Amino acid sequence: MGTLEDAREVFSKDLYATELSGAVIDEIGENYAKCSMELTPKHKNAYGGIMGGAIYTLADFAFAVASNYGKECATVSLVGQANFMSATKGNKLFAEAKLLKDGKRNSFFEVTVTDDLDKLIAVVSFTGAHVPFK
Repeated sequence: MGTLEDAREVFSKDLYATELSGAVIDEIGENYAKCSMELTPKHKNAYGGIMGGAIYTLADFAFAVASNYGKECATVSLVGQANFMSATKGNKLFAEAKLLKDGKRNSFFEVTVTDDLDKLIAVVSFTGAHVPFK
């Protein structure tokens, strides 16, 4: 496992998450990642709430980091299911991805999204498929 700076360098190529959405890697570990996103007006929907897509993007990015960094093969999502629990009143979101089960072909991760007010915003489950790096 490399350093946090190494992980940030590798995943800086995920331009949609990092440049457009503002996702940042805060912590890494074996089969684990914590990422965050400062909320801005660009993350809001027409009614002033945070877009579900912004929340999902952060969760997907945390899953990508946790399931791929330092691995011998890539993991891509087969299924992602988001359960939105609450609207945020905060200014920052955090997504914490943890491995639940790893198999020969598939893995299962849960990503918990909270805000800077310690409110549970979403729980996102991912089924990943292990594929060879190109």
